[in-house]
Amino acid sequence: MENEERVLVQLQNEEGESLGAPIDLPLDITPEKLQTICNALQKNEELLPYAFYIHNLELTGCLREALQDGKSTHSTEKVLDIICQPQAVFRVRAVTRCTSSIPGHSEAVIAVSFSPDGRQLASGSGDTTVRFWDVNTETPLHTCKGHSHWILCIAWASDGKKLASGCKNSQVCVWDASSGKQLGKTLCGHKMWITCLTWAPQHSDSQCRHLASASKDCTVRIWDVILGQCVRSLSGHTQSVTCVKWGGDGLLYTSSQDRTIKVWRAEDGILCRTLQGHAHWVNTLALSTDYAIRTGAFDPANSRVVPKGTAEELALKAKERYVSAKAMAMVVVFSSAIAVIRLF
Repeated sequence: MENEERVLVQLQNEEGESLGAPIDLPLDITPEKLQTICNALQKNEELLPYAFYIHNLELTGCLREALQDGKSTHSTEKVLDIICQPQAVFRVRAVTRCTSSIPGHSEAVIAVSFSPDGRQLASGSGDTTVRFWDVNTETPLHTCKGHSHWILCIAWASDGKKLASGCKNSQVCVWDASSGKQLGKTLCGHKMWITCLTWAPQHSDSQCRHLASASKDCTVRIWDVILGQCVRSLSGHTQSVTCVKWGGDGLLYTSSQDRTIKVWRAEDGILCRTLQGHAHWVNTLALSTDYAIRTGAFDPANSRVVPKGTAEELALKAKERYVSAKAMAMVVVFSSAIAVIRLF
C-alpha cells in the first residue's frame, strides 16, 4: 500500500542531465513543491519558476493525477523521469515605486508640466524659480528667476516655444523654452494670486501670443504676451476662479468657488452661458479635446519627428488634429469639492 502512494523520481534538465540522485516522492506532490526541490538541487539564490513534464505532458496537478489520466502510464516500481524546464521571469516594477528623482529645487515643487512634444519637463517651485529639464537625460536645462513668491501654476504654449508661470504675488511671467530667458515684461494686473493659466490654441493663434490667467481676485485676464498688455478682463464670478480652459472654437471656460461654470467668447469677452448645478466649489475643468489643443501640431504617432514649417503651416496641422479630436466627442468635464462629476 505504501509503495502505491510513493514513486521514485529522477529530475532532469532539458538536456536530459540528472539533477542529483533519484528522490522518493509521494504521489500527491504538486508542481509548487517540485519547484522548491528543483531550486534546492540547483542551489538557486532566488527561487525560479519551473514547468515539469512527464512523457512530454506538462504536470499541472498532483503527480497521482498525471499517472492516472491514461496518458502517462508508469509503474511505481520504476524510476520516473521528470523534465524540469525553467520559465522566464518577468520583473515588473510596481507603479507606486519611484523610477528616478531629479533634484534641484530648494523648496516644494508645486507645479509640473511636460512640453507638447514630451521632450522637456517644466517645474515651478516654492523657491520662486522655474526649471526646465531634459526628460531623456534627466538633467537641468535652464533655471529661470523672475518671480518673488511661490510659483503656483505653469502652462506650455502649444507650439512648445514658450512657457507661462503664475505666482502667489499675482504676477505672470513668460519664458523662452530654448534659452530660459524671460520674454517681455512681467504681466501685472491681478490683485490676488494666480490660480490657473491657459494659452490660446495654436490653430487659432499661430504665434501663440494670447494667454488667459485666472485669479483668486474672481477675474480672468487675457494677455497679449508680445505687447505685454492685458487686452480684456472677464469679471462675473463672485468667488475665486479655480480653473480656466481655452476651447478650440474661440470659447473660454471658467470654474469658480461660487459653484458655477461660465462660458465666455474670447474675442470680445462676452459671457455666453452660466452652468449651474454643483452644491460646492467647482475645482477643475477638462475638455474632451484638451490633448489635441495642448499638443498642437505635434503628432505623437510620429513622435520622433519635430514638426517643421512656418507658423501658419503648423497652425494648419494643429487645426487638422483638433478637428479630428472634435469629431470624436465634445464634452466638458468638471468636478467639485463634494466628489460629483458632471458632463455637458
